Amino acid sequence: MKLQGLSRQIARTMMAIAFSVSLLVLLTSYAFFFLWQTYWPENFETSSAVPTAPEWLWMIGTTLVGVALAVAVGRNLSNRILVPLNSVADSIRRVAQGDLSARADAGDRSLGEAAALADDFNQLADKLQRMTQEQEFWNAAIAHELRTPVTILRGRLQGLAEGVFEPQEALFQTLLTQVDGLARLIEDMRVVGLAESGHLDLDLREADLDEVLRDLLDFCEPTLRAAGQAAVAVLQAGTVRCDPMRIRQALLALIDNARRHAVAGRVTVQSRQEGDQVCLSVEDEGPGIAAALAPHVFTAFRRQPAAHAPDGHKGSGLGLAVVAAIAHAHGGQATCQPTPRGGTRFELRWPVGAAGL
Repeated sequence: MKLQGLSRQIARTMMAIAFSVSLLVLLTSYAFFFLWQTYWPENFETSSAVPTAPEWLWMIGTTLVGVALAVAVGRNLSNRILVPLNSVADSIRRVAQGDLSARADAGDRSLGEAAALADDFNQLADKLQRMTQEQEFWNAAIAHELRTPVTILRGRLQGLAEGVFEPQEALFQTLLTQVDGLARLIEDMRVVGLAESGHLDLDLREADLDEVLRDLLDFCEPTLRAAGQAAVAVLQAGTVRCDPMRIRQALLALIDNARRHAVAGRVTVQSRQEGDQVCLSVEDEGPGIAAALAPHVFTAFRRQPAAHAPDGHKGSGLGLAVVAAIAHAHGGQATCQPTPRGGTRFELRWPVGAAGL
């Protein structure tokens, strides 16, 4: 139902105002002449108090003209108000029915408040549509990521239960690898989810960043060597304020990204302080990132094919999103840029006195 009742109410109100003003002018005129005749009779010309026919015609005519003008003004005003309001009401009904593409028309924008209402509704609808699309994308992506390890686990365990596979150490190592992958995926999703909701808590303290990075590189050295890569450490940051566990998690994601996607060669890890910022970077020797993917590299589940991954596994698509979330939680940011040698340089920067968010 359109808001026609409001239009009629505005028109009736304007008519009542015009009629009341005309009646007020008429009555006050008679009151004025009555007082004039009573208190200053010497200045009052004697005449009949009853209006003549021309006077009646004049009063009725001016009253009708005033009412007509009031109705015209009321209709114009109501139309200017009702165009955005009707559009907002109709769009709300469409959104309630599931059409998230519905948008309100602000009309001629002559009434700022009504236009602002339509604009606010459109912003709300845009955000609702974007959140719904992101939720659908996340649900599909999570289901896709969970399907492969769960299928492998189910097949291997069923084979063990039916006696198809013999309980050997290699088989159990395969199962353990899939479980580790699931645990990593769950943790990555938890970190990204907490970061997006603003609830990623940090355990900030003074820590020797170089020692944290050196220990992690020692841990990753066998897997990098298996991929034909070698870590080169240039560690000069010293003691900084950070969450060592989260920084370790971010660096592990960057190294794992290089192991899966970069060619054989050096993976250079650098740490340093530049002015009031801490800088941590990981640089590989190629093949670089596709131009179409570069703007979305830190977006969850956006990835390019892992053509250089030794195990053919593409990863979860969450690693770089976790890196960006950890950098943001430290009050900094993560960036990605190509290198002169055709590789990619990922960099985390955060304030020396990071206070977290």
